[in-house]
Amino acid sequence: MIKLGTSGFSFEDWKGPIYPLKIKKQDMLPYYEKELGFKCLEINSTYYTLPSPKSMEGMVKKTSEDFEFTVKAFKGMTHEIWDKDTKELLDNRGVFEKFNFSMTPLREAGRLCCILAQFPPWFYPKKENFDYLRAFKERTGDLPVVVEFRNLAWHKDSTLEFLKKEGLGYCVVDEPRLPGLMPFNPKATSSIGYFRFHGRNPNWFRVPVSVRYDYLYKDEELQEFLFPIKEVESLTETTFVFFNNCHVGSAVKNALGLRGMLQLKFEE
Repeated sequence: MIKLGTSGFSFEDWKGPIYPLKIKKQDMLPYYEKELGFKCLEINSTYYTLPSPKSMEGMVKKTSEDFEFTVKAFKGMTHEIWDKDTKELLDNRGVFEKFNFSMTPLREAGRLCCILAQFPPWFYPKKENFDYLRAFKERTGDLPVVVEFRNLAWHKDSTLEFLKKEGLGYCVVDEPRLPGLMPFNPKATSSIGYFRFHGRNPNWFRVPVSVRYDYLYKDEELQEFLFPIKEVESLTETTFVFFNNCHVGSAVKNALGLRGMLQLKFEE
């Protein structure tokens, strides 16, 4: 089964291109589901701030019972995990406990499909980091975890073998073809397939993060993804496909285009 959506939904620059100009913030998620026809969402705001259970409960209440979420791990679980002075890994079990608690409403409603653990470019494949990935899985309990790497050093078969052995999912990324970035590698290492399309902005390293994802895929580029997505789908129970090129609504435009190419129905 393929489930398609975007990485986030609450953007001011979607007003006009995607949402009605005068839409209220609290009406964006219902519009995303009912008017755009998406049945899943990757929550990205959880990376920047540990969410409150109340905010997660609000998302449950604003969506239908069959609407599902994936949640990006808080930065204190993936990026800010080293002591600034000693450079050693921190004991951040308390951060995991707070994050897990905040996920309670999504879990109890049966709406939380997995946690996306996106690690930074300076997270290298070495023993202590392999150990940390194991610890990450342990600290999130029974929640499925999908790992996204941002360092080319992880691009090897042994990484996929490790993830499969540890019951961790692999995030397939499409991003600019620039030195050091991960290539498009459509593989699956768990029962969850996961694609993130970041766009192919050639100025990735030379522009602010706010416009890094300013890219609209052409139809012929979207066509390239059809076979790989279906291939991963055949190996998994559920395959999530999220567009993260959210600048001025490009993610929605591309998600709708791909939905048509995959012949997925509009879901109300």
